[in-house]
Amino acid sequence: MNFFNRILIILVVFSFYQCKNQDKAKQKSTTFQKQQNKKPIVKKAWDSLNRNNTEAFFNEYSKKNKESIVLIKTEFGNIKLRLFEDVPIHKANFIFLTKIKYFDTTVFYRIAKNFVIQGGNSDEMYTQKQRRKYGNYLLKPEFRVHRTHKYGALAAAREWEENPNKLSSPFEFYIVHSKKGAHHLDNEDTVFGEVISGFDTMDKISKVKVGIDEWPLEDIKMKIEVLE
Repeated sequence: MNFFNRILIILVVFSFYQCKNQDKAKQKSTTFQKQQNKKPIVKKAWDSLNRNNTEAFFNEYSKKNKESIVLIKTEFGNIKLRLFEDVPIHKANFIFLTKIKYFDTTVFYRIAKNFVIQGGNSDEMYTQKQRRKYGNYLLKPEFRVHRTHKYGALAAAREWEENPNKLSSPFEFYIVHSKKGAHHLDNEDTVFGEVISGFDTMDKISKVKVGIDEWPLEDIKMKIEVLE
């Protein structure tokens, strides 16, 4: 092999390695750039409602969802409710469930004459799916001395057995229909709103035929919407 051929081979080899090194440098640069472009995902407590972040979720939710007037629609007429500002977690919870249309597949399932009309549950698959989706969370009680079980009071239902902390069901509620109120339930169930119109609708609902378990013989379906 002559001198010039050797020089040519050396130049080709040198060029090959130089290109290879440049490609590696580009790959490293691109990888580094991609890593720089990746922003860390900061998971906040209110990103997704579950049993462990209930209070944090609704505290944050209430900042952007300040409505307090809702309307229950039934075949018997409408019931307009005011939710109390000083019971913030229960209020935010009710607004949240209304906005995701949870209540729109539920019914008034308990009609206790001259006592309460109770709703917020049903056998519908969507209803049960929504409850499971959020882990069947519960709400801490928010008792207020001046929020009593008067006629037209809106309160959260709860389990009475094995529930020493009086945790509320977020899904089920009742409205006091007794003109005398239901004051034996003060400091037992959280009152978080009141009826402001539609008392005649309550009267009509209270007169439906029920079974021995106080469940209406025919479903009383409802839809709830946020007004203001």
